[in-house]
Amino acid sequence: MLHWPDSMIETCKRWLRTGVVLVLLCSLSIGLSGAWWDGNSSQPKRESVLPAGNAITDGKALLRYALPIDNEPVRKMQRSLEEIATRIRGKRWSPISGDIAIASRVLTTQESQLLASIPEDQQPEAEAIISQLQGGMDILREALELKDGEKILETRAKLLEQISQLEELMVQEFPYEIPSEYSNLPQLKGRATVEFKTTRGDITIVADGYSAPITAGNFVDLVERGFYNDLKFVRAEESYFLQVGDPPGKEEGFVDPKTGKERNIPLEILVQGETEPLYGFTLEEMGRYRDQPVLPFSAYGTVALARPEPLPNGGSSQIFFFLFEPELTPAGLNILDGRFAAFGYVTQGKDVLENIQQGDVIQSAKVIKGAEHLIVPQGA
Repeated sequence: MLHWPDSMIETCKRWLRTGVVLVLLCSLSIGLSGAWWDGNSSQPKRESVLPAGNAITDGKALLRYALPIDNEPVRKMQRSLEEIATRIRGKRWSPISGDIAIASRVLTTQESQLLASIPEDQQPEAEAIISQLQGGMDILREALELKDGEKILETRAKLLEQISQLEELMVQEFPYEIPSEYSNLPQLKGRATVEFKTTRGDITIVADGYSAPITAGNFVDLVERGFYNDLKFVRAEESYFLQVGDPPGKEEGFVDPKTGKERNIPLEILVQGETEPLYGFTLEEMGRYRDQPVLPFSAYGTVALARPEPLPNGGSSQIFFFLFEPELTPAGLNILDGRFAAFGYVTQGKDVLENIQQGDVIQSAKVIKGAEHLIVPQGA
């Protein structure tokens, strides 16, 4: 059994203050595994390569890039609007004007290419979204003329939400077959939104079944069963992680009442540029040191499945929320990537995560969108 002693936590806090990030993340990786025990091609192309440069620290942006779509115009429009957040910190108004021009040009000259990736019966909905985007661009230009940074960011956020809706319409079917050896496990063939009501406030999680169908499916199935209701957070390490999902009693994971056995979930990681996840081994164990997951631990509020350190396939019900400040996470050097299965991101309630303490309770957990994407095999 691995444990994360208090002395190591204090050492990590000193490292955080002095900026020694990589060593901290190595220790965090060990600590999360120990906390489990302490815690009472014919397929569609997937554009899953993130843009080069600094690590993306926004979970919503990562979810957009993780969608299995192949439409360059919508990605060009998305990238141009994503760039604005970085530029506005330095009040770089001229490059922002260029970003707006690129996105506007896509809408006015490439509408047919945008619609080409969308089923005919959903194109009226897509056309309405495109119309909303065109109107939003006008508002964005007006805010730029006034150099109103707050309005620019507010409008940009709304436009990106609309782009997300457009991109989701482009996903016409689940993009790959899940290995038959895991057919007995719940699967999320799409995305689902889950709301946790806690004693500190509400948290909204988007679980991404396109990138981690078994891990996300297990989580959504447990939510539907009411498993997380009234469970306490068993670990709460400031600036590191929160952990929850340890059931009452001696068991450390979910015991399926039909089998009387703990349900174990294989380590599941989709690598950028590939069409299907890898199972059963860490990227390090496979010698794939340079590969990066589609769902990286670069965003505050990354949600992942905890597991015992020696057992890649030993995860069950315990999950953790990654709380490390994303500005301090070096792109491509996060030791958690490839060692734990991230399956989604907190999209609302990050301020709630900051305040949760050990002993706080999930009062209720509910799937508020996407439950139809959950497939529970007979007997699972």
